[in-house]
Amino acid sequence: MSGLRKDFLWGGATAANQCEGGYLSGGKGLGTVDVIPHGTYRKAIMKGEMHYKDLPEDAYFPSHEAIDMYGNYKEDIALFAEMGFKCYRFSFAWSRIFPTGKELEPNEEGLKFYEDFINELLKYNIEPVVTICHFDLPLTLVEEYGSWRSRKVIDAYVRYCKAIFERFNGKVKYWMTFNEINMLMHLPFMGAGIMFEEGDNKLQVQYQAAHNELVASALATKLAHEINPENKVGCMLAAGDYYPYSCKPEDVFAALGKDRENYFFIDVQSRGEYPCYAKKFLEKNNIQLEMGEEDEKVLKENTVDFIAFSYYSSRVVSADPTVGEPKQGNAFAGIKNPHLPESEWGWQIDPLGLRITMNTLYDRYQKPLFIVENGLGAVDTLKEDGTIEDDYRIAYLEAHIKAMIEAVEEDGVDLLGYTPWGCIDLVSASTGEMKKRYGFIYVDKDNAGNGTLKRYKKKSFNWYKNIIANNGLK
Repeated sequence: MSGLRKDFLWGGATAANQCEGGYLSGGKGLGTVDVIPHGTYRKAIMKGEMHYKDLPEDAYFPSHEAIDMYGNYKEDIALFAEMGFKCYRFSFAWSRIFPTGKELEPNEEGLKFYEDFINELLKYNIEPVVTICHFDLPLTLVEEYGSWRSRKVIDAYVRYCKAIFERFNGKVKYWMTFNEINMLMHLPFMGAGIMFEEGDNKLQVQYQAAHNELVASALATKLAHEINPENKVGCMLAAGDYYPYSCKPEDVFAALGKDRENYFFIDVQSRGEYPCYAKKFLEKNNIQLEMGEEDEKVLKENTVDFIAFSYYSSRVVSADPTVGEPKQGNAFAGIKNPHLPESEWGWQIDPLGLRITMNTLYDRYQKPLFIVENGLGAVDTLKEDGTIEDDYRIAYLEAHIKAMIEAVEEDGVDLLGYTPWGCIDLVSASTGEMKKRYGFIYVDKDNAGNGTLKRYKKKSFNWYKNIIANNGLK
């Protein structure tokens, strides 16, 4: 037995935009993810540098069907229950509940789907953990308002939150307002529906959108607590500390700057005000934020209850742009760490970095942490006998769970739970691929959309089942 709390929330994590499918079923409207293609143009669309209307007619959109959890959720939840999940983190598709985002009343068919989904989880005593907005907002809000550029989207978001907080009152306790809110700075369209126009001051656009999201998050937190004081609302960050490339003071200071850039969002969400370094940054870059009269008060009075984050890798930075080998992989470009191995997609593997990041976050905020994403994207081979030997995934997760437990037992970090990412194979957010698999459950589908969608248990399925049963490593 580990030193984790007895009610530790072991589980798994997915998101509607990557697994749900049913993109126009049940009255759902188009969301931003529905116009992000697989293939050549994906990165330009995600960055907001190319308009989705300029895509070729034969573009393939993997989210339209994804793994069809919309039609298979009962089977999938039964598999999660077989593993012993204590919780399941998933997201609502905003446009399934408010198809354009502008409606004054929600789409009952969409609410009913999520009600049935949540009831199925509760049938197995699985705690729902809901991300309110996970890289997906109604496309109409982008086309008519410019997405989070506009304060009108704050109103639409709060209306959406009110509908779900009231409908699922007493059934959902744990909420997260935005997934990886800092992705707005790296992949603006995927993260927040931001498309750039000619002549835009990109930083001005991004930080105004960030401010509007932060205000919306605070208002949602306020509303959740008013509707039910038992509700727990968290922020969610793509985390991972920056290491200096060397012990040169310039590199150390560069790492400090990168960490501040990354933690800016949750500094505001957790502390309730813009930190001094952020105010100076805005001033130096001549960024003038449009603020409402009550914004600062709203931010100050409605901070989050817990800090949720994803962790896949640490990062490296130097003050000298000419040194080091460039790192491939996720949205956080940087320098390759020569001391670490990497995945097939160039993501460097650093279990101790998880412990370091946990300590950074807990030292910084003194609020409970929740690891809501962690995992290894890899190519899995389905054998003729229906088995998948994913020992590499077991090794990755075991090392990270060990580091996580050490942060709790030896460092005193308060940790609510752990939900590895993509507990069932799903569409990769960064690449749109199916072959980049994270799950304990294999889904028969390839990058071109071909396959039966049949589910198979991987070797890691029973391994993780034992981890949960033992409340940690033996």
